[in-house]
Amino acid sequence: MAIKVLVVDDSSFFRRRVSEIVNKDPDLEVVAVAVNGKEAVEMAAKLKPQVITMDIEMPVMDGITAVREIMATNPTPILMFSSLTHDGAKATLDALEAGALDFLPKRFEDIATNKDDAILLLQQRIKALGRRRVYRPSSASSSLSTSSSPEPRKTSVSASDTYSSRRPFSSGLTPTPAATHSSASPDRHTPNNTSSSISSIRASGKQYKVLLIGTSTGGPVALQKVLTAFPANYPHPIVLIQHMPAAFTPAFAARLNTLCKIDVKEAENGDVMRPGCAYLAPGGMQLMVERNGITGRLKVVPGTPEMNYKPSVDITFASASKAFGGDVLAVVLTGMGADGREGARMLKSVGATIWAQDEASCVVYGMPQAVASAGISTHSISLDNIAEAILKESSRG
Repeated sequence: MAIKVLVVDDSSFFRRRVSEIVNKDPDLEVVAVAVNGKEAVEMAAKLKPQVITMDIEMPVMDGITAVREIMATNPTPILMFSSLTHDGAKATLDALEAGALDFLPKRFEDIATNKDDAILLLQQRIKALGRRRVYRPSSASSSLSTSSSPEPRKTSVSASDTYSSRRPFSSGLTPTPAATHSSASPDRHTPNNTSSSISSIRASGKQYKVLLIGTSTGGPVALQKVLTAFPANYPHPIVLIQHMPAAFTPAFAARLNTLCKIDVKEAENGDVMRPGCAYLAPGGMQLMVERNGITGRLKVVPGTPEMNYKPSVDITFASASKAFGGDVLAVVLTGMGADGREGARMLKSVGATIWAQDEASCVVYGMPQAVASAGISTHSISLDNIAEAILKESSRG
């Protein structure tokens, strides 16, 4: 049965263009179009689409306001279209805060090598979101302890400048009981739909040099949830690889820096890695980790045309395996595709620790599934518990 899609845009040309692309795929069907956010809210309630594509700037009611209203009344996976500008990046982050799950540049050819790839990209994104079963967002607090979720230490921000603390969309699967994992059996891994409980994750006592986190679709909200739980004195440098256009990463790093106790910055070539600082890979570039005495240094290089992802989790993970060997804790969060699997495989081969986000808490269970199914990750962990698990594993005693 085809996934039902509602297309929302004030441009008749863009509505027609998106509708044509969506309807080309036999697994997708445009059930209606809306010309502004108010119509979108009404149609979402009446037609119950499985996915909504949403413009940001529209008359009567803008896209961000529409997302908030839809998520409050008829939660639906929403894919935003935005411009590749600084203001467009900020607006897109606001839309993700409001509850949207993913985004594409309004000129989505800008992140594809040709027209056919652009068409396939849009169709794939919609299908990935359409497979998620949703529920009304809960206001219940996460399972992380109060001590691991401190108040932001930097400048205060308004509600409109922060991400929502909503729970991620559920896959509709009921997690099976968590398996017990022995630290003496590193090759055992959690089944794809099973989440390791915090009590089953025992600190290994390893002395890590760096924490790596790779993610894609759903990553901005997931990263915010994890990083805001870290104390300012987190003992290791953190490297973040989020699939994101070049225009977006400066705004995303700045927003995280405002929200978190740790420092967060967009990585620059030659940065010397320091504990308690997270370095976000610049969009459109590749980020590599090099050894620099007892610490590390970052190398930012242009992304080559043949690489599907810029930045690529595989490239950063692989460089870290050469720089730090087994002294790496790497976590793969929600995302489409399998980027990170081969880099994680290289890390595992030299003794690094690899974890994955569990299926039920992922927006898209692609990247984490790739490492879990290959037996590379030792634990699959709910997003609610990942920060606590990292802090437990990173403790120096």
